[in-house]
Amino acid sequence: MAKVGYARVSSVGQSLDVQLAKLKDCDKVFQEKRTGTTAERPEFKACMDYLREGDILVISRLDRLARSTLHLTQIADSLRQKKVELKVIDQAIDTTTPTGRLMFNMLSAIAEFETEIRKERQLDGIEAAKEKGVEFGRKAKLTPAQVEELKSRRAAGVLIKDLMAEYKLSKASVYRLLGESPTMLVD
Repeated sequence: MAKVGYARVSSVGQSLDVQLAKLKDCDKVFQEKRTGTTAERPEFKACMDYLREGDILVISRLDRLARSTLHLTQIADSLRQKKVELKVIDQAIDTTTPTGRLMFNMLSAIAEFETEIRKERQLDGIEAAKEKGVEFGRKAKLTPAQVEELKSRRAAGVLIKDLMAEYKLSKASVYRLLGESPTMLVD
């Protein structure tokens, strides 16, 4: 029976140190810096492949495994089929007991709810900012007058590569502004 740890942070700039300290008693620890919502988590996959009957998967918090109740439940089912237990340090969850399984399901639902509330608040904030006139996205490189000038110069036969150099734009940007799709012809 091995205690196998899994630690994850969402971005490269974050540190795994706190989680790794909590997992110091594990026999093996898998760690990665990837968002929980992405399907590609190679270290998590390696961890799941490594686990054997009788092992215990140890994590610091439930949200280190997944962002949705459905995904957490799928992971718990996979662990149960492998006869692997789950221990969550910060929430004192141990799926070897009925109470631990209840806590697991309740906290995973709460974690998903918090994520959805956070998304709603973010969307509300974006909407409020738009109502105040805040513009999102990259600022246009050309004024409407420059776009018209670019179009008339192209209509007059100026080559795409020359327009790119003159307006300091990529080929894709020039074609987008012209409302054309690039052709296989090179000019």
